[in-house]
Amino acid sequence: MTICHIVLFKFRADTAVTTRDEFLTQIKTLKSLPCVKNQRLIVGGPSITEPAEKSKGYQYALVSYHEDRTALDAYQASSEHERVTHAYFIPYKEDLVRFDFEVDSADEPLLGLQFG
Repeated sequence: MTICHIVLFKFRADTAVTTRDEFLTQIKTLKSLPCVKNQRLIVGGPSITEPAEKSKGYQYALVSYHEDRTALDAYQASSEHERVTHAYFIPYKEDLVRFDFEVDSADEPLLGLQFG
């Protein structure tokens, strides 16, 4: 089983571009955590959704994959995750949406996560 973890980030309007850029740099380092399956963690943004209203003001997204719920919980509880989110997002946060789901085993090959 694989868990897909999706987070949408919305910064306050007064957050500097340099702060947002540092957030992107730092959050990408989380892919090296052992609880991230095959280092599959991607971060994107700012949003290019047209019309812009469809993205509800969310500017960045993170998608990561984890072996199971235990691995996702380990990711959330890791000191590195806490360091990045508390230093580079929480002080500048307007809003955040998190959505996690189990990937159907038939769809796992689409993710490139299965071995031999």
